[in-house]
Amino acid sequence: MRTFSVAERRARIGARHRLAGGALAASAEEVASSLVAIHSTDAASVVLALWARLADRAAAASAVEDALYEERTLLRLMGMRRTMFVVDRSVAPLVQAACGSVVEARERAKAVRMLADVGVGGRRPEAWLARAETAALAVLHDRGECTATELADADPLLATEVSTGQGKWSATQKIASRVLLLLALRGEAIRARPRGGWTSTQFRWAAFDTWVGGPLEEVPVDDARAALARRWLHTFGPAQPSDLQWWTGWSAGQTKRALAGDDIVAVELQEPDDTTVAGIHLAADLEHVEAAGDPWIALLPALDSTPMGWKHRAFYLGAHADHLFDTNGNVSPTIWADGAIIGGWTRRPDGTVATKVLEPQSKAITSLIAAEAKALAPRLGDATLAPRARGYSPLERGLLNA
Repeated sequence: MRTFSVAERRARIGARHRLAGGALAASAEEVASSLVAIHSTDAASVVLALWARLADRAAAASAVEDALYEERTLLRLMGMRRTMFVVDRSVAPLVQAACGSVVEARERAKAVRMLADVGVGGRRPEAWLARAETAALAVLHDRGECTATELADADPLLATEVSTGQGKWSATQKIASRVLLLLALRGEAIRARPRGGWTSTQFRWAAFDTWVGGPLEEVPVDDARAALARRWLHTFGPAQPSDLQWWTGWSAGQTKRALAGDDIVAVELQEPDDTTVAGIHLAADLEHVEAAGDPWIALLPALDSTPMGWKHRAFYLGAHADHLFDTNGNVSPTIWADGAIIGGWTRRPDGTVATKVLEPQSKAITSLIAAEAKALAPRLGDATLAPRARGYSPLERGLLNA
């Protein structure tokens, strides 16, 4: 049985995640395809994740925005674990069928309950919701792009208010936001241009077929899951099946079915303590991958796809989890060296990029980190990188208060 050492798994991160010097990508589309999906809960993380992996180290945020909003070769959608991602167009149908459809069913049931709770739709809130969705699509097709607020103002159905949360966390919102979510999960609407700069999370919306030039390709769910699993293994493998289950949000049974086939084989994975655990990988991808010739470092953003790609992280994270993750398991900005996390960084209010390593490093690595931090600071400009949808990690807070 093929055994993958910690060193080789780290070497694969450098190569497959476009982080080692010789593996840097030529385009934003190439990065997205290599990573399968780029985390997009925080819009700023998308740009920072791409910057870290592009051979053109001076690439501007506008180059990323062109791919998202002009060429539209990259699409922003909700998929795995009800999380926002940016994917290339070839992956979008797989994510929607394999993950979005499951999330859509849950969110639809939730929306129906919200309508029933406020007495909207009488005995048939499902039918009322369908009418609201039809109305929303009509507005999007008519206007091209609009915000959720503008959508609610365009049709009385979409201005209907529902309650969210419970107790002191309860609030009201217009159903337009829920309708847009459902349409997006079904592949009929998409987040378009944001209001503001590249760090903004206030998106306009568009009809998917108008924005992309046609409807989302329909893929059978089982086929989509099998294809997505193999893409994930090419980038994140070898790994444990529970890593894929965690990343996708599938059940154990769904994961097992997705991994069925002679093209996936059992392997052994070495742990940092020299024990081994059972893993899987693509049968056609068992060749040995050498570490990059020169040492490499990377300053990756919070919620980056690489640190958030596995459930079992010891082989690249070591004992640093308590320093770099918030209480909900969300990672803050990290510093990588040769396939392992060695520290973290943040942008201070004065514009400087502050870094901290958590274990001794060579002078070469220390110099590379200092140079990368110095180069990144002016590119960030006055961008706000405060946590969104996550908390500060202990290391991050310490750097800000130093």
